[in-house]
Amino acid sequence: MTSNEANGVQKLPKSAEVVIVGGGIIGVTASLSLAERGIPVVLVEKGVVAGEQSSRNWGWCRQQGRDPRELPLMIESLRAWKGMSHRIGIDTGFNQSGVVYLARTISEMEAHDAWLENARRYEIDSQLISGRELDSLLPGSSDAYIGALFTKSDGRAEPAIAVPAMARKARQLGAIIVENTAARGVETHGGSVSSIVTERGVISCNSVLLAGGIWSRLFCRPLGIDLPQLKILSSVLRTHPIKGCPEVSTSGHGFSFRKRLDGGYTIAHGSTINYEIVPDSFRFFQQFFKLAWQARRELRPRLSRRFVVEWELPRSWALDRPGPFEQIRIMDPTPMLSELNQAMQNLVSTYPSFRDAQIAAKWAGYIDVVPDAVPIISPVSSPSGLYLATGFSGHGFGIGPGAGELAVDLITGSSPRVDPQPFVISRFFDRSGVGPVAGI
Repeated sequence: MTSNEANGVQKLPKSAEVVIVGGGIIGVTASLSLAERGIPVVLVEKGVVAGEQSSRNWGWCRQQGRDPRELPLMIESLRAWKGMSHRIGIDTGFNQSGVVYLARTISEMEAHDAWLENARRYEIDSQLISGRELDSLLPGSSDAYIGALFTKSDGRAEPAIAVPAMARKARQLGAIIVENTAARGVETHGGSVSSIVTERGVISCNSVLLAGGIWSRLFCRPLGIDLPQLKILSSVLRTHPIKGCPEVSTSGHGFSFRKRLDGGYTIAHGSTINYEIVPDSFRFFQQFFKLAWQARRELRPRLSRRFVVEWELPRSWALDRPGPFEQIRIMDPTPMLSELNQAMQNLVSTYPSFRDAQIAAKWAGYIDVVPDAVPIISPVSSPSGLYLATGFSGHGFGIGPGAGELAVDLITGSSPRVDPQPFVISRFFDRSGVGPVAGI
């Protein structure tokens, strides 16, 4: 072991078959899959593994309410989640506790019933339950809910535990995962990827998987790829352990919660979408209009300093000097405290058993969004050898294991378990079926 390795700085290799940019759940699960297949892989992360949204999300692993284009991939992911703790040798906190969407009105129940057509097509165990059945499943409500959509086989896991544990297993199997090392850009030769340039040196490779979350659009700019991607702010809190509260992950009116492995709860508002207006808001106005219109009642746009920060971002930069990815290692936005306070009030009002819950921490993260809220898992037309896995639109943690596997299938030319066509990036440029599905 070298002195650098002894101090926690892993040596950067000169070459690899595949280089992954981004240490969130997609990049980590892809590195795990490649290592299991015996394919040399290096993952570079400018901060730390799961430092951003992959450890800041709600931890839901749900089929319920998904866009039908995502369902086959989510079914595969849920299958992977069931075996993940055994696969990596560490408890990820995965538990098939079920997911409930509460309904106060007949119109809400009708919207849930309309979505059920998708579940029936794939034999998912989603069902509408009555108010009486809901009281049995989630006792103690003080609100007049007439029923709910319930998927018993859906689950939850611990983001801050699961993703680093997957990374450790990938390392044990031979993957090289290097943290605090920013990728500055891609070098090409003859129209194909030839290497990735990092702040610590160059890695020759045949393929690059960009799994950079909210940073993916900026990384694509110098390559002439106009990735249509925006971001929204998600605020979350967790409580200290509390007894006597529901086991089922639940979304109601102005609150969402799921039980944690430590006995506490992760809680968010769930009925607002906080969006900071930036220059790309105008650039992509037309492409995002349908999604924004569909979410107009929940959308909370605001002008902040993010506009100036993103206005000043470069369109290209020299790869032999520090670039934008070295300026911010981990994006750590301030949570919307008023929103979190309201979420707790709404939750306690509906389920008084939470009134003694003590808040342990509050945080926020940015979610990467694309115009149809369906992820991109796709090669690009140019340069050859570059693949994207981004734009998960708040669904990335649950669908992560399947998404990482699909990305690896595409890179290696293996036969994918699900049809990759819904996730191709070309849909945003040829307008083939782009748009959110109503009611999702």
